[in-house]
Amino acid sequence: MEKFELHLAIDHVNSHALDLLKAHSQLSVSQIKSAVAKGALWLEKGKSTKRFRRVKKPLDIGDTLHFYYDESVLNQTVLPATLLADYRDYSIWYKPCGMLSQGSKWSEHTTITRFAAEHFNHQRPVFLVHRLDRSAQGIIVIAHTKSATRELAKLFEHHQLTKIYHAICHHKTLTTQRQVIEQPIDGKAAKSTVEMLKRDEHKDLTQVVVLIETGRKHQIRKHLASIGMPIVGDRLHGIATSDSPFDLQLCAVHLSFICPLTQQSISIDLPEKLSPNLANLSCL
Repeated sequence: MEKFELHLAIDHVNSHALDLLKAHSQLSVSQIKSAVAKGALWLEKGKSTKRFRRVKKPLDIGDTLHFYYDESVLNQTVLPATLLADYRDYSIWYKPCGMLSQGSKWSEHTTITRFAAEHFNHQRPVFLVHRLDRSAQGIIVIAHTKSATRELAKLFEHHQLTKIYHAICHHKTLTTQRQVIEQPIDGKAAKSTVEMLKRDEHKDLTQVVVLIETGRKHQIRKHLASIGMPIVGDRLHGIATSDSPFDLQLCAVHLSFICPLTQQSISIDLPEKLSPNLANLSCL
């Protein structure tokens, strides 16, 4: 798979990106346009550097183009996200496994923000309020104004909301129906409350409900692994191998909070058809 970077300073009037990228690479016009559409091109103008898609727009002398081409990244595909609720200033979505919360310099075509922008025909700005691991799935909030982004982000920062996850794990080490895990993560306090929901003795799998009171990186995955119940499909903290047939079985299924903009009580539950299900793991 081809991978390279180009950094091109503009020193002639009437230069435009398409001609420059053709002259400095072996890519076809269609390959260039496809990569640019997926977010691989950036324009540095003064102190500002932003993604750039207008490949035939004349550039100014002193501008710099940055082109990041990675065929393996650009070939990635994801399942579509699902709009769960639209409150105009922000919207609430189901993010499938594999979809990124935010992009990189190489692309943004597999991100929830890009999907939301296209859903609204680019008529609304999109801002990420919080993150959900690429390998996880479930409820995520996208803001459409800077004020909504700021106020909603405070809810997550100060834990002024309720987030509930479902996970399907190997084994069953819970000694009670409900167990609190307070093992620190990266030297910081972390608290997860785990409750058993379903059990399949034949497959040795357990579906649990997890309520987190802190938001450390990979908190649920680390906490469940720490008690001997690694999540199915967890290749990082669990026992899944690279050729595992299952995605990470971790899903954000509930989110509730008081809207800081309207004081309205918001409560979103993920439809059952989008949630992890023990019955679907027939190969284990």
